[in-house]
Amino acid sequence: MRSDEYVSFDAVGLAELVAHGEVTPAELEAAAREAAQAVDPQINAIVETWPTDDEPTPGSTPLAGVPFLIKDIGVAMAGRRMELGSRLAVGHVAGADSSLMLRFRRAGLVTFGRTTTPEMGYSNTTEPVLYGATRNPWDLERSAGGSSGGAGAAVAAGVVPIAHATDAAGSIRIPAACNGLFGLKPTRGRVSVGPYVDEVFNGLAVQGSVSRTVRDSAALLDQIRGPEPGDPYFAQEPSRPYAEEVTRHPGSLRIGVLTQAWGGHRTTAPVADALSRAVRLLESLGHEVEEAKVDLGVDWEEFVLAGAHQWTANLTASVDELAAAFGRPIDSTTLEPPILASYHYGQRVSGAQFVAALAVRNRISRSLGRYFAAYDMLLTPTLPELPVPLGTHAEGAEALEGLGWLRRLFDFSPFTVAFNVAGTPAMSVPVVTDAGTGLPVGMQFAAGYGLESSLFRLAGQLEQASPWSGRTPTVWAGNHPGRFSCA
Repeated sequence: MRSDEYVSFDAVGLAELVAHGEVTPAELEAAAREAAQAVDPQINAIVETWPTDDEPTPGSTPLAGVPFLIKDIGVAMAGRRMELGSRLAVGHVAGADSSLMLRFRRAGLVTFGRTTTPEMGYSNTTEPVLYGATRNPWDLERSAGGSSGGAGAAVAAGVVPIAHATDAAGSIRIPAACNGLFGLKPTRGRVSVGPYVDEVFNGLAVQGSVSRTVRDSAALLDQIRGPEPGDPYFAQEPSRPYAEEVTRHPGSLRIGVLTQAWGGHRTTAPVADALSRAVRLLESLGHEVEEAKVDLGVDWEEFVLAGAHQWTANLTASVDELAAAFGRPIDSTTLEPPILASYHYGQRVSGAQFVAALAVRNRISRSLGRYFAAYDMLLTPTLPELPVPLGTHAEGAEALEGLGWLRRLFDFSPFTVAFNVAGTPAMSVPVVTDAGTGLPVGMQFAAGYGLESSLFRLAGQLEQASPWSGRTPTVWAGNHPGRFSCA
């Protein structure tokens, strides 16, 4: 199989080749490794690769034998490093598999490396001091997004068809939008984060993936969804596999559109134009689309302040735990300036302030829930602007304290985080591109709690109506014919 053949298949397609005996998992892994060698020097998306010892049974699952990468945060693989993109955690080796890693193994995925993340996953761009900046395969001078930026860049560049990602404020959807991929943030409680924690960031963070096709994300979510013993809560199981929903007609949906984000953040002209084209596409497919004014239940400053209290308190606890485990200082030699400032801010958050932040979370969840009773879905741009130039987030960051840093992150991505707070599923779909630059523009669709099935049905319809899989970035493994093969 030549490079241009390997990258022409999605994950389900590769697994079908394995099941039919046309290629072996080892041959696919070799192709993925050589794809990484071909493109990663340009995009810097992969921290490390390692030898694999799992030998999946062909045909045992819809993804058996598919090469796979995990993010450097959020999932523990026994005997492998997980360093959280931070000098504070360098050398940390997981002693055992987390529940999610066990499910990846049972799915037959061949996990051969880990992808980059910003320090502690605490940014919506991936430019950590420890690894250096991850570059967008569409434009190497632009951000690949974050915090799953390495996953997004690796999938977009053709190293693997699907990769693990996490999302606490948009970290699946942001890199999906920046890199022209599909990314769905599942409902809170859909995928277990056990056994070492019961929830991450008080339920803001969830586990998932970014992929080039909708069916790949659906197939993987089918493999990893469901509770583990001891989970504090879980979402009701769907009535049928998500993989089946992708080909089902969504019906005529009532969709509310937010053109401008909460807090008065302006959507730039290229993104507003892309949103208008997405609305016209939806209307041509028979959906009822109208502008909606969605009240979060709190004003933007209260939203940001509550987020800062909740986020930094959690960050501070994690940093203290890591410093104690490794005997390292908590200072500028181990933490980047925004993270260190956020740590010190979190030290000053009182118990009463933290509880008040959770009350704000509840008000937002209740307010958004009422809109999902009126609309089948809400539509927003995933981001208010095109992928920003590398270094944009860092400008003046040394002078920001913890509240200022979180405000900056929310300002860069004002549409995504509310759905983490509410715990509802949301997806970014690369249905349109910017007419001027050719860069992908992600459109975010959010649905009510537990309604991933509805999102997958609409995503499948949009993928058929406006296919994006044929659009390839500048840095693309398929541009290296003859460079590698697995036959």
